[in-house]
Order: sequence, then C-alpha cells, then structure tokens
Amino acid sequence: MTLAQILQRNIDLLESCGVAYQQWTHEPILDFEMDGKIGVELGWTATPTKSLFLRLKNGGNALLLTHRDARLDSKQIKTLLGKRPSIASDEEMITQLGCRPGAVCPFALPEDIPLVVDEVLFTFDELMYTPGPPELTFAFPAKALPDILGALPNPVYYLNA
Repeated sequence: MTLAQILQRNIDLLESCGVAYQQWTHEPILDFEMDGKIGVELGWTATPTKSLFLRLKNGGNALLLTHRDARLDSKQIKTLLGKRPSIASDEEMITQLGCRPGAVCPFALPEDIPLVVDEVLFTFDELMYTPGPPELTFAFPAKALPDILGALPNPVYYLNA
C-alpha cells in the first residue's frame, strides 16, 4: 500500500466514524527529536502516540499502539498474544505496512495483523498519530478511540486490561 493510500484509508476511517480531527503538514517526522521540535513549533497539546511493529516468535506480526514514551513490555505482549514479540526490522515493516521507519500508521494495517492498544491512551483528552506520510500529523479526541478501533477489520487486544 502506498503512503497516499494509507492516508486516504485514515481519512475514510475517521470520517466514517464521525470523528472530528485536526491535521498538520510539517517537515517529515521520523524520530523523537524532530517530533519534539515540530510539536513545540506548532504548539501541539495532544498526547503523542507511538506505533511499534512487532515480529512474533514462530511467525506473524502485531502492532503496539501506545504512548510515545512507553517501553515495550515483551512479557505482557506474550501473555496477551501467546507469542514472544520483538521489534521487526525496518525492511520487514516497510514490506508489510508500506510505512517509513519512525512514521508507522496504526490504523491502516493488513487485516491479519493484530493491533495491541495500551489502555493508557484512554486516559488522555486528545491523541496524535502519523496517518502514513511522515509530513502529516492527525489529532483526534481520545474518547473516539473505541469507535475507531471498532471500525477496524483487525483483531484488537488491550494491554493492561
């Protein structure tokens, strides 16, 4: 899938769920340093999210959607999915998702890839994420996250449930 297709899937998803969202165009964000710099420049107040593309032992992949500053808890993921995770290589991520490293979109995954959502995200007012192209950022009310997740064809699991 191309970045343009990923972006359109995100727009279609948010609109079909009736989610009001904000959109910014900026320099490409591919690391935490640039994210922080642009966030200050644009005056962002929404909570930044992080999407980690995972390889599961004995096959398969998953994506963890969490707070930008959270760390991967392999034991919790293994308990949840039944397989030990590790962070997938950039090449594997690009091949499977079409996203660039540092700009992984959580809402346009192939249908067979489970999405693991850190429940801490439900405690914030507003969430930000990259909708594919690294020069775009979307923000939406966190209270809309259950509707967005419910509209996805992917299996969804909740971390810290």
